[in-house]
Amino acid sequence: MTRSIATLILSMSCLLCPLALADVEVMALFKNAAYLKVNGKERLVKVGTSFEGVQLLEADSKQARILVNGREQTVTVSERISAVYQEATLRTVSIRTNKNRQYVTTATINGHATQVLVDTGANVVAMNSGTADALGLDYRNGVPHLVTTASGQVLAYSILLDSVVLGGIRVNQVQASVLEGRFPATVLLGMSYLEHVEMSEKAGVLMLLQRY
Repeated sequence: MTRSIATLILSMSCLLCPLALADVEVMALFKNAAYLKVNGKERLVKVGTSFEGVQLLEADSKQARILVNGREQTVTVSERISAVYQEATLRTVSIRTNKNRQYVTTATINGHATQVLVDTGANVVAMNSGTADALGLDYRNGVPHLVTTASGQVLAYSILLDSVVLGGIRVNQVQASVLEGRFPATVLLGMSYLEHVEMSEKAGVLMLLQRY
């Protein structure tokens, strides 16, 4: 009897022992899902399901609530949980492709938020004059030049943006072009910004890693 009780206590003690702490990194966030990297393994996890011992409780585009080793944690993109909670050394941004297979997200240009389309085919950040006005850009003091579009040649102005920030990745003094008219409909996040990040694509998710 005494041995049975001792065995039961030992078994319960083992159940109560903390598991080895998982190394969890949030690679991307979506509504009711998150792209997690746990102990080096990656997977898109839906709310209510578990992956490598990590349960996703809630998720939206800004943050996720997860259960790790019996402890709830709230995390955002590019943050990692390990033996000591810490922010990833390098800033990363994850963007999921939309229904048109484009990478569209929100960036901050000179302190103003606006929608942008990641476009590696554009040499510089490009926007139409209406967007530039909405962002408070004094683009008409820029260098005028002609740009050829599908509708023909249009007048454009080369300017220098004070800053472009995407998910914490900030680039200062970014070359841009403002086109008179309505093209492009969405700001093109071109190479004058993208040359400052490392890019990789996996499972419909584009990941940008800040360069140093």
